[in-house]
Amino acid sequence: MVNSVFGAAGTSIFEEMSRLSAETGSINLGQGFPEALEPEELIEAAIAALREGPHQYPPMMGIPALRKAVAENTQRFFGQGVDWEQEVLVTSGATEALTDAFFGLLDTGDEAIVIEPVYDAYNLLIRRAGAVPVPVRLEPPHWQLTADKLEAAITPRTKIIVLNTPMNPIGKIFDDNELVALRDVVLKHGLTIVSDEVYEHLVFDGARHRSPFFLPELRDRTVRIGSAGKTFSVTGWKVGYVTAEPHLLRPIARAHQFITFTTPPALQAAIAVGLALPDSYFDGLKAGLAERRDLLVAGLRAAGFAVDPAEATYFAVADRSGFAPEEDDLAFSRRLTLEAGVTPVPISSFYGKRDVTSRIRFCFAKRTETLNEAVRRLAAWRDERGWKAAS
Repeated sequence: MVNSVFGAAGTSIFEEMSRLSAETGSINLGQGFPEALEPEELIEAAIAALREGPHQYPPMMGIPALRKAVAENTQRFFGQGVDWEQEVLVTSGATEALTDAFFGLLDTGDEAIVIEPVYDAYNLLIRRAGAVPVPVRLEPPHWQLTADKLEAAITPRTKIIVLNTPMNPIGKIFDDNELVALRDVVLKHGLTIVSDEVYEHLVFDGARHRSPFFLPELRDRTVRIGSAGKTFSVTGWKVGYVTAEPHLLRPIARAHQFITFTTPPALQAAIAVGLALPDSYFDGLKAGLAERRDLLVAGLRAAGFAVDPAEATYFAVADRSGFAPEEDDLAFSRRLTLEAGVTPVPISSFYGKRDVTSRIRFCFAKRTETLNEAVRRLAAWRDERGWKAAS
């Protein structure tokens, strides 16, 4: 016998499309990992920390230098004071942070609202915690969250709302009006927010990152999750952090204690250096990613796709409804991989009902030469097949 949650879980869409990309020699713009963006200072700091040690268990909550750095970075960029000793926990990646939050805050039979399109790990981890994920759907083209949508999902068993801002897969930043709607619902029903903010530093065109943690009325009801993997383009390092007031952080830390207990100390030390890098690093990261976004978006539009606004994250979402309307988005993603040699992922995979099939997601956090080749292939595919999107 196997666990009913994990035993029933299939291969993720990211793994499926990446495998097809590798088998066919397609350019993989489906999976969200960056290329050639790692800051050299971070790598050198990790090397130095590995040489110097220590190499034994670090403190369960994380090394003081990193916890301080998380608090100082939050103050520097977002103007929010954080008590590093009482309010910061280091985890082995943001997925572990989510796991700790769900295991620490949810009991059997509780309900957790998740906002679709939603990263596939959320629902599985919530179910494994014994709780029930309840979807609230955002739909194209506006992807708008309203208080009415949240209210319709709430029952006496609702305990948390899971937010992802900036939002994967659609590159959305929840605006002030949406956060006010969220605030009102949370306060009315006495709920807690688990806010996945791993793309907090990857916002473009002068936009600013917003968090429920930054609203005074919600600070004591918000668990804020960050990721060094996204901020420093080192997704394989798996270093994350949780910021929350002590009454929320304590049960999350207990879950962490029995899931991973610690995170490699040399990587923690290096991320502490990274979070203290000058503003020029963070500004340069945004500018560099915005240039790559613009390159890919221009190529997608030239190939005939409409492209939704990409305010943040690594991702651009293209409307493919004018191409092969008889196919769903998964079939079209496979077609694009096989015929054009460029691999996206279908947005329907981020919905429980898999019924929003008009969009596909592309990752632009790649080398410029990779994106240029992808754009060239898309143009050639358009010309060869005579595809022309409906206007």
